[in-house]
Amino acid sequence: MTTPAPRVAADYIALDERYAAHNYTPLDVVLASGSGAWVTDVEGRRYLDALAGYSALNFGHANPRLLAVAERQLHTLTLTSRAFHSDQLGPFARDLARLTGKDMILPMNSGAEAVETAIKVTRRWGHRVKGLPEDWGTIVVMAGNFHGRTTTIVSFSTDKVAREDYGPYTPGFVVVPYGDIAALRAAVSDDTIGVLLEPIQGEGGVIIPPEGFLRDVRALCTERDILMIADEIQSGLARTGRTFACDHEGVVPDIYVLGKALGGGLVPLSAIAADERILEVITPGSHGSTFGGNPFAAAIGREVVAMLEEGEFQQRAARLGAILGEQLEGLVGHGVLAVRQRGLWAGVDVDPQLMTGKQLCYRMAERGVLAKDTHGSTIRLAPPLVADESDLTFLVEAIRESLRG
Repeated sequence: MTTPAPRVAADYIALDERYAAHNYTPLDVVLASGSGAWVTDVEGRRYLDALAGYSALNFGHANPRLLAVAERQLHTLTLTSRAFHSDQLGPFARDLARLTGKDMILPMNSGAEAVETAIKVTRRWGHRVKGLPEDWGTIVVMAGNFHGRTTTIVSFSTDKVAREDYGPYTPGFVVVPYGDIAALRAAVSDDTIGVLLEPIQGEGGVIIPPEGFLRDVRALCTERDILMIADEIQSGLARTGRTFACDHEGVVPDIYVLGKALGGGLVPLSAIAADERILEVITPGSHGSTFGGNPFAAAIGREVVAMLEEGEFQQRAARLGAILGEQLEGLVGHGVLAVRQRGLWAGVDVDPQLMTGKQLCYRMAERGVLAKDTHGSTIRLAPPLVADESDLTFLVEAIRESLRG
């Protein structure tokens, strides 16, 4: 017997509430299609997507170039596992290595897998290259971090909701305040093997470190012979107006951690990129994934890299970001306390006496804009890089009107 399809948004929401675990509290919007910077719900209403899948949709919904590659690959080969070679992995690895300026890449699927991979590589490097004994070696991380949801990663999270009741926690991490080079320097010891950070903290509300912090971290890591690991999963791949957020300070980490937009919004695809002196510690059987580096994802990822090599998206993010930042600054003092912005990525602090970030997102949805709150009274904005100036004006006006009530 065929179950009839739901007809209205409330029916779909009821199914989610009944059969899907309640690990999210989404807005009461049920999306059915998307194109470019816009999405449409099951009842035909259009919205500007100002979240873009936490930067996974940098190139927009249903990007024609990426769809063409995906469709072609769907009809040829989608999965082999790494038990065999494919004609897509090598070219993708070569092109991504060239984009990052590194010797090699190690592909995975989700962003959290890429972070876990970076941690494993750093630990093995600490033992095999730096010479630390087994079960020794610490990685310094930053307060306010968000690197994923695995048990190891939440072990060093400072977000109580993300961490609570998932113990016993994985040892080997030291937490210091984000942006505080003196605290970082004090935390580094002879047992330290790496420093893991986000060049800009996305989940924290687009928190930008003090000017020069990344350069100081790079210098400290070089001085102490430890690995600088930059989680560019949200901040990388043109979001901030540069290929990588580290580029704003002219800094090159030892390991890039990439994901989200690398899969073009079509498929989970992540990777770490590093020089051979680091990735040579990975040997056959020591790390792997059934789907990691599959030909379907690799083909899409290679096209993403090709698009980034053209530079158009970086330029758009920089140009439109300047417009977005100027318009958002006009809201300060009118229900907004502060704005932090780099490229097409912004954190907006709402006056908590006026409303919460969640309440503002509900009001914005009523006006045709989708955004996401974080940490109570902050909302994050990350429209697809294919948005245009009129879209940004629409976005800011929706915020302005929502703040008025």
